[in-house]
Amino acid sequence: MKTLIAKLRQEHHLDAEEYKALLLCRDVDALIYLQEQAREVALGQFGNRVFIRGLIEISNRCRNNCYYCGIRKENKNVARYELTQEDILNCCRKGYALGFRTFVLQGGETPAAKDDGMVETVSSIRQEFPDCAITLSLGEKSREAYERFFRAGANRYLLRHETHNEEHYRHLHPSGMSIKQRLQCLTWLKEIGYQTGTGIMVGSPGQSVDHLVEDILFIERFQPEMIGIGPFIPHHDTPFATAPPGSMEMTLKLLSIFRLMHPGVLLPSTTALATLSPDGRERGILAGANVVMPNLSPRNQREKYTLYDNKASLGAEAAEGLQQLEEKLAAIGYRISKERGDYNSG
Repeated sequence: MKTLIAKLRQEHHLDAEEYKALLLCRDVDALIYLQEQAREVALGQFGNRVFIRGLIEISNRCRNNCYYCGIRKENKNVARYELTQEDILNCCRKGYALGFRTFVLQGGETPAAKDDGMVETVSSIRQEFPDCAITLSLGEKSREAYERFFRAGANRYLLRHETHNEEHYRHLHPSGMSIKQRLQCLTWLKEIGYQTGTGIMVGSPGQSVDHLVEDILFIERFQPEMIGIGPFIPHHDTPFATAPPGSMEMTLKLLSIFRLMHPGVLLPSTTALATLSPDGRERGILAGANVVMPNLSPRNQREKYTLYDNKASLGAEAAEGLQQLEEKLAAIGYRISKERGDYNSG
């Protein structure tokens, strides 16, 4: 197994059966070696820097009904909210003062009628904070909308494909949504010039190891600049309320595989990992991740953006807990970087 891991580090590619063998591997020594190799590659690319992103959850209104998501349209128990442009700019001002140089605007998928307002918001952020990167994570839009956001000043776009397998995609989403459209959006984003991110939920209902291999091979072909992965965590007001959460071990394994496959990629240690385990964020960094996204949203709105149950949004997961985060990272030999932290194509 160590030979296979060394091959992945050297060639950045394995075949489907080799990836499957790695995913099924339970040999503790081999898995420690996998993480060590991924960590070495990340340190070689970025040093011991961990880039921080200020996450601003702009709205929990969504037109979609994804079966796994707590803010799905049909969930009547969610207190809906929408930040104003001034609310968002105030979050950015607070974040900038704390040292954030990337802002991530994340929200439920909204109709095209809302796009004009987003163009104005992005333009205002770009004007006030010319040295910052602006990342959007707003779901599927038209190519024209993506182009308008880009021209207004957005640099990056994160659109997780969740699963590349068509049958599995249908298991997780209602009719009217398709993996074909999701992949089309990702292609547009890359063509327009965004630093483009995609990713998966690990352990989502119905997911098999073969599905994960399919995801790995797609990501290998697509060559995104960012890969966002995290464990599935159920939400009590969804059709998958009683499904078990995804595995920490499988998530860490995939983080290490993606780091070896794509050395310069921006790879977050997600809030979902920190929700699954108190040391989940640090374990993600030690598996090869190099980005964390503390929450910059207004404190009175955070509990309403519940994609899954018990979502961590305070302490070291929050912008105001930066000192705590710094101490936790220092304890494992890493430091917060307040640079923009762009994709390392070298």
